[in-house]
Amino acid sequence: MVMRKGKVLLHKSYGFADLEFDTPMPVDASFEIGSVTKQFTAAAILKLVEAGKLSLADDFTKYVDFDTKGRKITINQLLNHTSGIASYTEIPEFGAIALQSYQRDTLLRLVETKDFLFEPGEAMIYNNTAYFLLGLIIEKASGKKYEEYLDEQFFKPLGMQNTYYSSTKKVIKKKAYGYDYTPEGLQQKAYLDHTWPYSAGSLSSTTADLSKWMTALHGGELLNNDLYQSLITPDTLNDGTPIRYAKGLAHYNNLGNEEISHGGGIPGYLSETKYFPGEDLHIICLVNTMGPQGAGFFADQLMWKLLEKQDYASMKIEDNLQSIDGKYKGQARGSMLSAEINVMPEGLRRFAAGQEKADTLKVYIGNGTWMDGNTIISIKNGEYREDQVYGYFLLMKEN
Repeated sequence: MVMRKGKVLLHKSYGFADLEFDTPMPVDASFEIGSVTKQFTAAAILKLVEAGKLSLADDFTKYVDFDTKGRKITINQLLNHTSGIASYTEIPEFGAIALQSYQRDTLLRLVETKDFLFEPGEAMIYNNTAYFLLGLIIEKASGKKYEEYLDEQFFKPLGMQNTYYSSTKKVIKKKAYGYDYTPEGLQQKAYLDHTWPYSAGSLSSTTADLSKWMTALHGGELLNNDLYQSLITPDTLNDGTPIRYAKGLAHYNNLGNEEISHGGGIPGYLSETKYFPGEDLHIICLVNTMGPQGAGFFADQLMWKLLEKQDYASMKIEDNLQSIDGKYKGQARGSMLSAEINVMPEGLRRFAAGQEKADTLKVYIGNGTWMDGNTIISIKNGEYREDQVYGYFLLMKEN
């Protein structure tokens, strides 16, 4: 669905809802939306702030039993992925429980055994554990189940009759079946018990319902202005460095266009929701395959038919940058990242561990900073910083 200034420009379905019977995709089909769920979770937290039932500055262990090993971690740091807690989707042992339904604190006890990725507030690494914890906080503060609270606060008031907590058991009319992409072609999606995606990724919805949600959220119907600004305004790290992820939503300049958005991925499904305030433009894309082209790919094709792309202008590389040559290492999402950096007249040569060949970044914007699409790479003072919007990684130079 594409909508600008309240007018629907496109609302259409393509392909099949299932491949077994070649059922055409209904325009009102529902899909699992994965991490698009996070903006609902963040908005629910802010509704509880509005009701005086919690504060963003609260240590989250006020509501959930979790061993932080002496660290104070605020609810706000859970919302913007700066807590440093290990993300359960990147823990190998998670595979042993992903197919089963256990008590939710089973997952917390597993995560507690893992080292912190970084000290709270020092970096930003996308974190599903944080949003899992936020669901438990919503239940504790509201006295209701996560899905009941969302239904009461959002779904029923907005008439979102086709938005619901996903299930592996219920028969749901007009739900598109999901498929995973493999080298042999599309196959039935991998099984994942919905005990675990939870408030990080267990909602299902339709394009029409998501349009109602985005219109109400960004139109001021759900949160007062102060809380809405809190929702969409990215924070800073401990050292004052700005990030581009707010609370359940990324908010950044996408090649000259202000974008507030979030995507999602879960076995069998990919999703994308984009809002451009300057144009009052909404783009929603739901896909019932996990690759090879995701919802973000199709949303981008539509986006650049409607918006003007402003590429970054490249400057001449300064002569004094040769000192940044060397090897850097630090924590990224799911693994340690190593990269070798060389500055050359034609651009920045970067060879990351696991790559088959080096890449060259040609867009230099000054002050030791390069652009790779919307990714910002800054190298100075022995630090390699990479801001990918959904993650802010810090790598240190090795001697």
